[in-house]
Amino acid sequence: MPTESFPPTALPQGRLEGRSVFTQAVRDGLQAAAREGWNELILCDANFADWPLGERAVLESLQAWSSRGRHFVMLAMDYSGFPRQHARFVKWRQTWDHIIDCRLSHATDELAFPSVFWSPAWVMQRIDVERDVLVCDSAASRRVGLRQLLDECRRDSAPGFPASVLGL
Repeated sequence: MPTESFPPTALPQGRLEGRSVFTQAVRDGLQAAAREGWNELILCDANFADWPLGERAVLESLQAWSSRGRHFVMLAMDYSGFPRQHARFVKWRQTWDHIIDCRLSHATDELAFPSVFWSPAWVMQRIDVERDVLVCDSAASRRVGLRQLLDECRRDSAPGFPASVLGL
């Protein structure tokens, strides 16, 4: 009997809908990243307001994922809500600043800005942010296409959301 490549549960696949489905897909993706040792993650959203990044379970997955050779890129239009909405993430980010590259986009249309979880093995893209319609896929063609889109967004961005603010 062949062994499963995604123990204990497979990552979501296909077109899905709903806020709880979206947040669970983020959780599942981060658990898989830790379990399978993905070396790179890219998260992209206008402001991450409805992502579960402040949850204890999400931070446990990120902590388990963090190790030498990992790289994490975040792309957003606005990080101002992070300290209030994702306090645990902000604290974790301070510890792991050396592997996290937070970028601030110059885009102006929040609804047109991509909402994507990208990894070398699986991607999730919210194609309708207002209705939480998402597409999850492990196909190379979707991963490559989304990576190109995210690389373009990254080129049109600047460093943002510093891990700490130094002042007098």
